[in-house]
Amino acid sequence: MMEQNNTRRRPNRGGKSAPRHSAHSAQINEGRHTTSRDPLATGAFADMGIDHRINANLAAMGLTTPTPIQAQGIPAIVEGRDVLGLAQTGTGKTAAFGLPMLTRLINFGKKPDPRTCRALILAPTRELATQIATNIDAYAEGTPIRSFRVVGGASINVQTERLSRGVDVLIATPGRLMDLIERRAISLEATTYLVLDEADQMLDIGFIHTLRKIARMLPRERQTLMFSATMPKLMSELSDTYLTNPVKVAVNPPGQAAKQIEQGVHFVGQGDKSTLLAEYMSKHTNELSMVFGRTKHGCEKLAKLLDKWGFAVAAIHGNKSQGQRERALESFRKGDIKVLVATDVAARGLDIPEVAHVYNFDLPNVPENYVHRIGRTARAGREGRAVAFCAPAEVGELRAIEKAMKNSIPVIGGEVPFGAPPAGGPGAARSRKFGGPDTGGNKRPARRPSRAPKSRAS
Repeated sequence: MMEQNNTRRRPNRGGKSAPRHSAHSAQINEGRHTTSRDPLATGAFADMGIDHRINANLAAMGLTTPTPIQAQGIPAIVEGRDVLGLAQTGTGKTAAFGLPMLTRLINFGKKPDPRTCRALILAPTRELATQIATNIDAYAEGTPIRSFRVVGGASINVQTERLSRGVDVLIATPGRLMDLIERRAISLEATTYLVLDEADQMLDIGFIHTLRKIARMLPRERQTLMFSATMPKLMSELSDTYLTNPVKVAVNPPGQAAKQIEQGVHFVGQGDKSTLLAEYMSKHTNELSMVFGRTKHGCEKLAKLLDKWGFAVAAIHGNKSQGQRERALESFRKGDIKVLVATDVAARGLDIPEVAHVYNFDLPNVPENYVHRIGRTARAGREGRAVAFCAPAEVGELRAIEKAMKNSIPVIGGEVPFGAPPAGGPGAARSRKFGGPDTGGNKRPARRPSRAPKSRAS
């Protein structure tokens, strides 16, 4: 889905349907139209002050019980308080900030002025911005709310033309937002509702200076919500810049993985990783898997190798165009491809509950990114499995990950490098629940990454 279709017409109007982001398919409204569902004034969300039209959409989507971040955050947001929310991906943060935001915007009763937005949601990546836009428009179905997404890699002229009419909710990546501000395509003087989602990642990828500039353009009288999975040192500065006497809501300790994720580490030589990965995935050919690599070139090379071996695979990374990335994600959501190879650009913002397996082909340099990567599985109440491949040179990264999580990862295969303490701590059991290759403890797999594994050679 290209940026030109960003207003996402309904199928019955001849346009394209929105991407599927969970068990249901969200349809995204094009403009201001009449309510399509009967209002629903009862239920847990209605009791917290959520508008009855939005509540009806939630009921139709099967969302009737608030998650912990929603139950703790929504009442404070409805009261107009600034909120600092600490929660992992997949915990329902978009609804936590989106539902009270939409309730507030519905009550304005008139269109926004040209080249303005009433609410601004900032996200670090294109994928996360797209995911937020999909959810926001699903919650607002049948209401007068108009939203728009602006990200890099798409026509800035199309975005400028659309913003000339004004929008209720603008979902943006910081870099593209600054480009549009410098072109005078959008002003933030009327923005009274601000959300910074995955603020820690925005800091990780160097947006701190951009965020400081944006803060100076916003009205002082506004409500600001900041959500993060971790709390690096710069987060305190960012919090002081944006938030006023915030309510702090923490539902999971920062850096902790979801309990439904079964984790394991497999020690393996760097040259053996491709073969080992193929052997693991051959045990689950009908399930969706995500594979994370460290570099764009490495992910592209691995995807081509897996394709050669017969896997239905696609890759997304920074060298892919926006259209290529969106087509790959849509094919993955539909199940047309079973394996998605990605850099950390996809570690946040992908809400595909059917992802059953996450493989860390390369361990991340930033320990916190491990939790975000494996958070792509075990979503929407499901269970998931995450396997980390650890080469001898990556033992330091493994130990940093375990330190950040304050927990050890069980060893499920391979030989612990000489001189390294056993991963998973003393006496850690070797799990056999992953359905992977049986390497027999210290037995090493064959060093032939360019040849298909025996399980797929036929």
